[in-house]
Amino acid sequence: AAYKYALLPGGSSRKQSRGFLPLNSFSQQVRIQALEGGLAAESRSGMGGCFSGDVPGGTEAVGGGATGAAAGQGQGQGGPNEALDHFLQGHGLRGLYTPLELSFSASKLRDMDALSKSDPMLVVYTKMDGRLEEIGRTEVILNSLEPLWITKTMINYQFEIVQPLVFRIYDIDTKYHNTPVKMLNLAQQDFLGEAFCNLSEIVTKFNHSLSLNLRNGSGHALQGTMTVHAEETASSRMAVEMTFHCLNLDNKDTFSKSDPFLRVSRLSESAVAIPICKTEVINNNLNPVWRPITLTSQQYSSRDDPLLVECFDFDASGNHELMGALQTTIAQLENLYKSKAGANFYSKKGQKKLKGQLFLDTFQEKVQHTFLDYISSGFELNFMVAVDFTASNGDPRTPQSLHYIDPSGRLNSYQQAILGVSEVLQFYDKDRRFPAWGFGAKMPQGPVSHCFNLNAITNDCEVVGFEGIMSAYSSTLYSVSLSGPTLFGPVINKAAEIASHSAQYGNNRYFVLLIITDGVITDEQETKDSIVRASDLPLSILIVGVGNADFTQMRTLDADLGKRLQSSTGRVATRDIVQFVPMREVQAGGQVTVVQSLLEELPGQFLEYMRTRGIKPQPPQHASAPPAYPPPPQL
Repeated sequence: AAYKYALLPGGSSRKQSRGFLPLNSFSQQVRIQALEGGLAAESRSGMGGCFSGDVPGGTEAVGGGATGAAAGQGQGQGGPNEALDHFLQGHGLRGLYTPLELSFSASKLRDMDALSKSDPMLVVYTKMDGRLEEIGRTEVILNSLEPLWITKTMINYQFEIVQPLVFRIYDIDTKYHNTPVKMLNLAQQDFLGEAFCNLSEIVTKFNHSLSLNLRNGSGHALQGTMTVHAEETASSRMAVEMTFHCLNLDNKDTFSKSDPFLRVSRLSESAVAIPICKTEVINNNLNPVWRPITLTSQQYSSRDDPLLVECFDFDASGNHELMGALQTTIAQLENLYKSKAGANFYSKKGQKKLKGQLFLDTFQEKVQHTFLDYISSGFELNFMVAVDFTASNGDPRTPQSLHYIDPSGRLNSYQQAILGVSEVLQFYDKDRRFPAWGFGAKMPQGPVSHCFNLNAITNDCEVVGFEGIMSAYSSTLYSVSLSGPTLFGPVINKAAEIASHSAQYGNNRYFVLLIITDGVITDEQETKDSIVRASDLPLSILIVGVGNADFTQMRTLDADLGKRLQSSTGRVATRDIVQFVPMREVQAGGQVTVVQSLLEELPGQFLEYMRTRGIKPQPPQHASAPPAYPPPPQL
């Protein structure tokens, strides 16, 4: 359920003048109607500073929080932002969304006019399911073969999918110069050329600029080039770090003290509360002090937009009990910090002022670098893959096998996962050389191996491009004997060894291991130990479950339910680095692809690693430019 808060009319009371407003209405189950201000970009990927503690006990990350109808829909054991997660998933909006502004220029265009130069206009398309969808047009630049257009095009960059772009340039006929550009019939204009690229090719450049040669509709080269430049808004990097504590909270438990946590929500224009952040749970404490949280400007929108701060008593069932709530803004929270005063909580209907108070111990505005800041300054995502060759996959020569290579060219589940993930990640890996391993097979004239190179020709673990992975996978199927058991530990340790070695010589490489498997692992504790050790390294692990096996055990490796992995020695993972996706469930849902589900948490894991270690993007490398004006004469 969500709480609906209406602003109180103006008044002279202290609580109103300071802006901490009680509630005066409580809505029934509220349907969130819209995302505003790029909220998904930081919240869904875990980049909003929503912390979870390192202590064992199951409350490391706050789950649940749903009541009423929402709880009945199975949201009670959700992740740190389960209300937002449910909204995003229900609308097919997942992963990292970053608003970008595209600007354009062209050079040495063809001159299509007899008595003057061309009058160019550029049209931008995205390619969706093989169809072109127009997303923007520039203005018309009169009499120019070197246009520099002013009109920009907005687009949402989404890390986990390939986003093809098409640019077409037209010479606008003189008789249409008084026609609004949106009304122009392109079939009546002269075609000057087109260019293609993927959005990820632009954002991975140091200066976010990419120059492309123009071609005709048949793909043959034409005279002229065009340049596209992508830019994030500066506001997307601003963030506020705050440390909260409370005093004198009302106790909701009978035989012990409450286990409080805070939830921060943004109030939309229709007063609907959209959760954006949660603290960790403090057990058995009515005067809790939480670790700092960070809210980005994409989450709180502006300093004067209303926020809702709620304090809950944690319940393992997900039915957390409200201990108090108040409405405020970022500006008012800063004033609260400066005054060193406390703000009183109110009951859920806003009718009763409670004795519990909220205080701020720290308040710091700072620039928080984004995922694209790192990628465009030279940081890489290095892709690795490990394929399950255990006998439970079935004889690869029979159509019933999960490893069956269809002569018609239809991809099996392993090929689909390899191709989908590598197609996205290849743009973030400069040399496109990918380590590729197999596990669970009996080698020719040898024992069963739980980590062997797919590239048997050179016995090198690396292959070139996703084509190299697909080729090595196909050839390996017929050179080894499928065996078992299913062990993840050796391949995770191998990937961790590469990541650890790289980290000793630089910090601009982050590694992504894709494991594709059809069954339950037999080395569960050894796998957990390997993952906990790897959580300190620049490494994320993506696991795809193929086939119809029971993957319940696999879900324990993914900390989405709020319980971080714990090793056999009692050590807790420093961060969540695993994302598990059962292919059949995602395909049955139909709203998002397996690749989107796999990659949606990766930018957040990357940023968490970089930020917690104080690793900043490299400064941009600008070429030295000649002075704009000649120097003054010597006296």
